[in-house]
This record gives sequence, C-alpha cells and structure tokens, in this order.
Amino acid sequence: MNVRPNMALNVEPNIADHDAFYEMLVDTHQDLDEEQSKMLNAQLILLLANHIGDLPVLREAFAIARRNVEAAPQAVR
Repeated sequence: MNVRPNMALNVEPNIADHDAFYEMLVDTHQDLDEEQSKMLNAQLILLLANHIGDLPVLREAFAIARRNVEAAPQAVR
C-alpha cells in the first residue's frame, strides 16, 4: 500500500483538461438507466478511493461532499 503521510485533500482545480473530463464523465453515463448510473458512480467512488488510499484524505472528501449536499437547495439535489 502506497500511503503518503499527511497528504491533504486538494480542492483546487487539478484536471488539466476539465472539458475532456466532463465529456468523459457524461459519455460514460450515456445510455444507462438511473440505477445503472448510480452503480457506475458507486464503482467510480470505490475505484478512486482505493487509488487514493489515504483514509484521512477520504474522510475529508466525504465530509466536504456531505456538507455541500446538505447546503444545496432542494431543487439542485
């Protein structure tokens, strides 16, 4: 297991080609029903969490994501 000690969650833009990333994300969900799309998101989370491998960083990411969802207006959810 490769763990970098004291690694902080990077919340600054870090994807060189954000348009290509978004297109890839949308294309990956294309032609999936809602349940398949949810399963795909879950698979992506697990794969990327395993790649990160740093529990404190993952804990911080989960906390930020939850706060963002809870703060979002109902119509956005």
